[in-house]
Amino acid sequence: MTAQQKLLVFAGSYAELEGNGVYSYTFNEQTGALTLQDEFSGLKNPTFLNVDVKNRKLYSIGETTSAAGAKVGEASAFEIDPVKGTFTLLNRAENVGATTCHIQRDPSDRYLIVVSYHGGMVGLVSLTEDGRIGELLDVKQHEGKGAHPERQDRPHPHSSFFSPDGRFLFVQDLGLDLIRVYTIDDSKGQLVLHGETKTHAGAGPRHLTFHPNGKFAFVINEVDSSITSFAYDAEAGKLTELESVPTLPSDFTGENTTAEIAISGDGAYLYGSNRGHDSIVVYAVDGANGKLSLVEHVSAEGEHPRHFALTPNGDHMLVANRDTNNIVTFKVDKASGRLTYTGQQVTVSKPVCVQPFYFSV
Repeated sequence: MTAQQKLLVFAGSYAELEGNGVYSYTFNEQTGALTLQDEFSGLKNPTFLNVDVKNRKLYSIGETTSAAGAKVGEASAFEIDPVKGTFTLLNRAENVGATTCHIQRDPSDRYLIVVSYHGGMVGLVSLTEDGRIGELLDVKQHEGKGAHPERQDRPHPHSSFFSPDGRFLFVQDLGLDLIRVYTIDDSKGQLVLHGETKTHAGAGPRHLTFHPNGKFAFVINEVDSSITSFAYDAEAGKLTELESVPTLPSDFTGENTTAEIAISGDGAYLYGSNRGHDSIVVYAVDGANGKLSLVEHVSAEGEHPRHFALTPNGDHMLVANRDTNNIVTFKVDKASGRLTYTGQQVTVSKPVCVQPFYFSV
């Protein structure tokens, strides 16, 4: 008998200690409706999450105060009950000496990687055999500045993503116009610098996604509202820039920053979010050369779409609009890449991250 699949959605948000900050929902794929299953308070700003489906674990960043009274980063581990759609705190621990903005897990489930936008740091954190938060193993401090006098006056690592084969870790530094590539030395528990790729000046690289064919990578640039396409050499772990395209319509003159980027499972369509224009931009992807062709801009049905995600089967998109306190669902036309608002949304305070995954129940 085949196990039944349940689609759960986890959300992280800006929150104070006394308020709820992490949420779980079930998702109705017929209607696009989200139904709240669980929520957790006691974490400050658990904005970004990582989900380990195989081991039924949920990981969150957070902020705490060190013994010396400084703001520092922490990570929390939760056990997921996919039948009930709930999650239970396992443990939490401090990591780098500044607040963090992103959390990643390596393919072997041995490490978490956290990045600190404000501290300019990348941290390597161990995971115990039972999936709890372990010790801080290594910290790499970025140095320098970029072209923009205000946004890029110092390093601002914003995310980390592994290559498709898991060999290389790509860290997007918004402040340095730099993508820094690391490997992990398991014997020493250290991050090892492998190489780096400069973006164009004033870009502000924020998040990255790889094409399913492994030949291309795409980076959304926060400062100048653009997407840069790269050819990817998987053997060398090296990116080579191909082109950059705008995320905004040519007639938009307001202020804007970008946030998330994602690609469809078949690699045919690329999506990015605009905060200011408050939209999702859709590009068609040429799988032969990595070039992008504009399809449309769609309203995010809210303000400041900080994050979004495609469901695992690619039929829907969920968009977290921070400033209008809503998570909105869209139907995806896989043939055209176009998005249609389902009319379904839920109210949640300052959502920043949405993570949909199937679980066997």
